[in-house]
Amino acid sequence: MKPIHKTNAARILDALAIPYELRPYEVDLDDLSAPSVAKKIGLPVEQVFKTLLTETVVTTGKPEHLFAVIPGDAELDLKKLALVSNHKKLEMASLKQVEPLTGYLRGAVTVLAAKKSFPAFADETIQLFDQISVSAGQRGLQLILAPEDYLRATNATLADLTKAPSRSEA
Repeated sequence: MKPIHKTNAARILDALAIPYELRPYEVDLDDLSAPSVAKKIGLPVEQVFKTLLTETVVTTGKPEHLFAVIPGDAELDLKKLALVSNHKKLEMASLKQVEPLTGYLRGAVTVLAAKKSFPAFADETIQLFDQISVSAGQRGLQLILAPEDYLRATNATLADLTKAPSRSEA
């Protein structure tokens, strides 16, 4: 395992005097999924939060971008996010937009130290845990910290952001 280097996301937490743990894991480029990461870092998937980039659907002008931070085992409900963010309609940002807009590769996106500061919304289930995991801004490295510290560092708005599990999944 390579030595752990502090990421800009970790430096932001240091500047805010927020305690955290950097937890490395082996990257599998064929499976960057939250369930895979959760298994590798030894946390339940619902405590591993993924950061998604969305954008407003506009006919004129430039779209606005928003971060949605949701549990690794959940699916983002774009209608719920649009409602709480006061937008008519949202869609997922295209993969080719993610790195230029955030500065992060797919599988490493985090609200912390993103290239551009976009409004962030975190699923309300984040409050259910003593600690959560989010990307440290680099594939193969997660930040483990208290949800209230994450919310303070990101200034994220809490909301119900996920789709209800379908009958077949429940």
